[in-house]
Amino acid sequence: TRAAVMRDAAFLTVRGKGGKERIVPLTDRARDAVTAYMARLEPGVWLFPAGGESGHLSRQVFARELKGIAARAGIAAARVSPHVLRHAFASHLLSGGADLRVVQTLLGHSDISTTQIYTHVLDERLRSLVESRHPLAEE
Repeated sequence: TRAAVMRDAAFLTVRGKGGKERIVPLTDRARDAVTAYMARLEPGVWLFPAGGESGHLSRQVFARELKGIAARAGIAAARVSPHVLRHAFASHLLSGGADLRVVQTLLGHSDISTTQIYTHVLDERLRSLVESRHPLAEE
């Protein structure tokens, strides 16, 4: 619902699996985009309204729309999904130095071991850097 946008769009309430809610901060750029988007919305309850019976955009319709946007951008639709975006989000945060516990909170994982799966990206990147940059690496 629109109530998910909090405090001048500085935070967003996200409902995950099992109806579990978490609050995530938005960047200034995301906040500006949300504010502009909400200014264009017709009056109503839903943040992402749709014409279906529920009145809001479903997960399935979102995934289909995302694949369509990817295809129009020249990206293979098979390579794009909400899960891929989520994975990229976590991987970029970790490679940028974010704390694993912070990423756990943002993703809504109850167990840190679930979040640790994303650290493989860092391991691969570090290995690649060592192989390409270390003075003792084989040439």
